[in-house]
Amino acid sequence: MSNPLLELRGLPPFSKIRPEHVESAIDELLARSRARVREVLEQNTRYNWDNLVDPMEEMDDRISRAWSPVSHMNSVVNSEELRAAYTACLPKLSEYSTEMGQHEGLYRAFRQIADGPDYPGFDTAQKKIIDNALRDFRLSGIELDQQARDRYKAIMQELSQLTSTFSDNVLDATNAWHRQVSDESELGGLPETAVSLARQTAEQRGLDGFVFTLEFPSYYPVMTYADNRALREEIYTAYVTRASDQCPNAGRWDNAALMEQIIGLRHEAACLLGFDNYAERSLATKMAESTDQVMDFLNDLGMRSKAAAGRELEEVNAYAREHHDMHALEAWDIGYYSEKLRQDKYAISQEELKPYFPEPRVLQGLFSIVERLYGLSIDSVSGVDTWHPDVRFYRIHDANGRLRGEFYLDLFARPHKRGGAWMDECISRRRAPHGVQTPVAYLTCNFTPPIGDDPALFTHDEVITLFHEFGHGLHHMLTQVDYAGVSGISGVPWDAVELPSQFMENWCWEREALDLFARHYQSGATIPDDLFQRMRRARNFQSAMQMVRQLEFAIFDFRLHREYDPASGARVHPLLEEVRREVAVIQPPAFNRFENGFTHIFSGGYAAGYYSYKWAEVLSADAFSAFEETGIFDRETGNRFLSSVLEQGGSREPLELFVEFRGREPTIDALLRHSGLAESPA
Repeated sequence: MSNPLLELRGLPPFSKIRPEHVESAIDELLARSRARVREVLEQNTRYNWDNLVDPMEEMDDRISRAWSPVSHMNSVVNSEELRAAYTACLPKLSEYSTEMGQHEGLYRAFRQIADGPDYPGFDTAQKKIIDNALRDFRLSGIELDQQARDRYKAIMQELSQLTSTFSDNVLDATNAWHRQVSDESELGGLPETAVSLARQTAEQRGLDGFVFTLEFPSYYPVMTYADNRALREEIYTAYVTRASDQCPNAGRWDNAALMEQIIGLRHEAACLLGFDNYAERSLATKMAESTDQVMDFLNDLGMRSKAAAGRELEEVNAYAREHHDMHALEAWDIGYYSEKLRQDKYAISQEELKPYFPEPRVLQGLFSIVERLYGLSIDSVSGVDTWHPDVRFYRIHDANGRLRGEFYLDLFARPHKRGGAWMDECISRRRAPHGVQTPVAYLTCNFTPPIGDDPALFTHDEVITLFHEFGHGLHHMLTQVDYAGVSGISGVPWDAVELPSQFMENWCWEREALDLFARHYQSGATIPDDLFQRMRRARNFQSAMQMVRQLEFAIFDFRLHREYDPASGARVHPLLEEVRREVAVIQPPAFNRFENGFTHIFSGGYAAGYYSYKWAEVLSADAFSAFEETGIFDRETGNRFLSSVLEQGGSREPLELFVEFRGREPTIDALLRHSGLAESPA
């Protein structure tokens, strides 16, 4: 039987990939790669780029090209059969990765190249690949004795399975819950778009009335607008107890034990490698120089923000008391009364803006902004095989007509699709025998789908999310580096990888940019100036509360990995409560188990790295300030950002690239100003 994962030429044939193809393809590719490594090492005694690095990159690319569509489909069209096949491959891939990282022959060969006569003549990207390879050998345990190596390998395999199970539990707990409402009178306060979505969801499930789920487009409007306090409490409780012993499904997918195991195993692996804790291990591949530097950075932001956040919360409490006779706000009340306060203070809501953000115009505007900044053109392509009818495909060309990148766009929430928004690599740029491989990205969101005959109408927050993920995509697709190990986002330190994404968000707030696409879906009118001014004034509404919320996540994550003690265990929930007492202004109810669904750190790439969002935000705010000085569509500044940051990938250190673009090292001033925590210059 032919296997499409073994016959990949160009884009993945998604409609032909079946769960039964997955494990056999991975087994075959891993076997081929092991044989190729033996062949490369046996055929040579003196190693160079052509007889070692090139063949290794080709093998890695072949595995990546096959695994990428499998991993992606597991996230966006999840099924029991696909999940089983995906999960069966995780320990095999982990074992292979660790085996290569601990391969004495490969290590000596790379060491020989680093110490040999060719290295000084390599270009910057080639040197970075050799340097990163030697670093990664050390971080895979190459210097350990055999017993410790075996233990390290076993830990990596176990972690790959535990983190995948964590993510599965969150997805299953999310899918398992829904709330059916029969009487529309219970839905007072909800905007018509939310009511229509609930009606459409009920129809799709063959149910009467209205159905609400824990998918964000359904959850968020209830928490923000529903007058029905009992409904808000019910959906809040279900959401914050997902995958826990407190959830409505009686702990069926409880992640508590998994969290303890994951943190403990990470700590053990870090100690095997000679680090004091996993936070230190995490920083070995990041910009930040020490765990103290990270904690000082987070604590400094907390000190600058907490008093203002407290004032913002008291403003909500006072408003609820004075205008609604509510004297004790619970967690499920704060978003609701905050929205009423926002409307009272600025006469604006996300719902009021939605008619100005129809999906076709938003995409057109995003593409127009990128064209003005970098001289790129973006065109849709029909007839491309995808994993779902909603998915679209696009190509990016530069001003000279050269194909620079391609991407899939999957915008809408649906069952069996992992929540959140992300960019991931489908194909990486590299120079292959047939020429340069075009980079391809997946851009995935979970926005409110079209309702009835109207186009999908985005909230302004959703527009910001789309721009954010597209920034990641540009970083992946516009690279001019020809080696996969440091092209695009590969090799970029994790605490710098959010720079291009957060940077793109800024254009969502500028009148000159919004006028390109923010037009009423019925009349075609641009956002009225009065509405725009209210939107701008409301930009930093509760920004200090949002800041301490993110700091709560970041400090919890970093301390969890920095302070782990095998004698007392991870203390996951007690530590989170301790962090909340120190930095948070909202203390959630005792049943809240946010941590059980914190996929970023327990099953994503952000372990001891969630601080990266704020760290990179310093870079992105300062980078955008260059455009504030020259004009937001200044082509010279755009070209400088393109050549200094987006095209360089991971071939150079991010601080060096930032200084090349900005002419100096970054400062925190722009972030504080953009967050409303410092005065704007007159």
